[in-house]
Amino acid sequence: MSSHDTSLKALNTFAIAADATEIITAHNPDELANAWLAAQKEKRPFLLLGEGSNVLFLENFAGIVVLNRIKGIEVTERDEDWLLHVGAGENWHQLVVYALNHNLPGLENLALIPGCVGSAPIQNIGAYGIELQSLCEYVDVMNLETREVIRLGASQCQFGYRESVFKHTYRDGYAIITVGLRLSKNWQPKLTYGDLIKLESTSVTPQQIFDSVCQMRRSKLPDPAVTGNAGSFFKNPIVNIALAENLKQLYPTMPYYPQEDGQVKLAAGWLVEQAGLKGFTLGGASVHQQQALVLINKDEATGNDIKALAKHVRNVVGKHFAIWLEPEVRFISSVGETNAVEALS
Repeated sequence: MSSHDTSLKALNTFAIAADATEIITAHNPDELANAWLAAQKEKRPFLLLGEGSNVLFLENFAGIVVLNRIKGIEVTERDEDWLLHVGAGENWHQLVVYALNHNLPGLENLALIPGCVGSAPIQNIGAYGIELQSLCEYVDVMNLETREVIRLGASQCQFGYRESVFKHTYRDGYAIITVGLRLSKNWQPKLTYGDLIKLESTSVTPQQIFDSVCQMRRSKLPDPAVTGNAGSFFKNPIVNIALAENLKQLYPTMPYYPQEDGQVKLAAGWLVEQAGLKGFTLGGASVHQQQALVLINKDEATGNDIKALAKHVRNVVGKHFAIWLEPEVRFISSVGETNAVEALS
């Protein structure tokens, strides 16, 4: 376990200038638990952070920030699949690269999603037709008080769209330490989104899908190393079919994704763009010119600049379409995570 200076600017992809009282790196589960115990004894807020790719610091954090850097990738071959047992602190994209390099297909649609492996099940990350829940075998969670490790099977994770049990029951006082992923030997390409539909399903390779996904993401999304951002800021809204059909009549080219439960998923970025907000700037924050779903730190933005812009976007889209967008990004106050929808209401 090691301590750092107290600046959070390099530890969040928005590059928000904020500080913590203390920042600690944990390389194993015991170090995580020790840091949590110290925070409890000192009655200080505690925040577990991966790579900071899905958080917005609204202000300085008045407590201990612990960086989860539990590493390790173990592969077990079984009759019908491979099982990957992966430390929560591994970089997600580097895991995708590792799997491809070891001829373990199945993760390629999820290339270039920022963040750590441990964050993936919390959000049930997804892109280009695949969500984590279709690959997840289990998640190992530690009770930081008792140090008991609980293994949750995929069904126990209660996965939904950007949703899981880790946002509720296993949030405070728990930490994801490892994730088990199942990759089938009967690989079937998923070519339903974006430029992937142009690929030939009978001959396409996992590497070609990976390359196409990387090209699409890099062409649309700003590099956080250059321009501070957290990727998609809002969730794609899921609405009832009546509202979706009404909008489809008004906007025939509107992206429209029917769901198994009869509802319809709409594209939040399209809604923001149609509301005329591409490039809109407020304070140091701006809506990205190429991808309206991304809010950027344009000019030394504060957390409150980003929040004010998000509130404006939400209100304008709400007035245009009677759809109220919900943030995908987690809002962090001085004492911990706060309700992002309430913060924008």
